[in-house]
Amino acid sequence: MRRHELSDREWEWIAPHTLGQPGSSGGTGRDNRLFVTAVFYRTRTGIPWRDRPARFGQWNTVARRFRRWALAGVWEAVFRAVQEPDYE
Repeated sequence: MRRHELSDREWEWIAPHTLGQPGSSGGTGRDNRLFVTAVFYRTRTGIPWRDRPARFGQWNTVARRFRRWALAGVWEAVFRAVQEPDYE
């Protein structure tokens, strides 16, 4: 596994909250795990969209898809899903 890649455990928490899953209405995402990894890579490293590794696809495609997911509330759902429970 590469340095900033998602682990299988992290993906299990995130996958149910992604858009474009097989069997859902609308378009199916090409590779949701790779896309989420690209977004997290950018977040963890702080690089501009244009400077991310080519293995993640075209920078503008990733940036547009990120914005669509943000407008749909996906990132908020993902953030809530990966939070540790508050035991207070």
